[in-house]
Amino acid sequence: MNENIEKLRKIISESDNIVFFGGAGVSTESNIPDFRSVDGLYNQKYAYPPETILSHTFFMRHTDEFFDFYRDKMLYPDAVPNKAHIALAKLEKLGKCKAVVTQNIDGLHQAAGSREVLELHGSVLRNYCMKCLRFYDESAIINSTGIPRCECGGIIKPDVVLYEEGLDNNTLTKAVKYISEADVLIVAGTSLTVYPAAGLIDYYHGNKLILINKSATARDSVADIVINDAVGDTLDYCVRDL
Repeated sequence: MNENIEKLRKIISESDNIVFFGGAGVSTESNIPDFRSVDGLYNQKYAYPPETILSHTFFMRHTDEFFDFYRDKMLYPDAVPNKAHIALAKLEKLGKCKAVVTQNIDGLHQAAGSREVLELHGSVLRNYCMKCLRFYDESAIINSTGIPRCECGGIIKPDVVLYEEGLDNNTLTKAVKYISEADVLIVAGTSLTVYPAAGLIDYYHGNKLILINKSATARDSVADIVINDAVGDTLDYCVRDL
């Protein structure tokens, strides 16, 4: 086994103040593709890049096209938690992991049993009417065609943070608090290029910054341990004997 993974295993076994910060690479192991991944089929179907479609301006101006993309590329109701989600839920249950801070919007951390999950970008499982604020679950979007509408006539908007929209202040404040007080910060499945979320790791002041990502990240040089491997396999190995 990789020497750095052994080091991480030891760190996890000895700490009871771990915070996990995760990105799209955590969910891709549950077969949820990163929405930014564009192939030839994508270009045949959509005239705009994903970042444009998932913007507030596009949502307001081209609402029907937004929902075509959203249903096609953002909803994966059959996805199940993978080894990473399950390992983190175990660490929380053992009193070791204090919080999961995630850029993902799929709700898989909660499905695995994690309770303290800070969703920086919201969740596809929550939707609300823009007019009367009535709550709707994911099925309201999945089972609708065109623009999903509330009984009052208002548009049902997913509770996800679109480009040009600000992150929720309460969620951000809690994330900063957990990260700044953490003994160990494990950052996984993210290239750390999406701001402001990526800037959160600057609030960590400890000496156990762990980066787990299949490819290099923008912060490899400041990490204490870098592991270029699958998140699920790595965490599963590290918690196996706990």
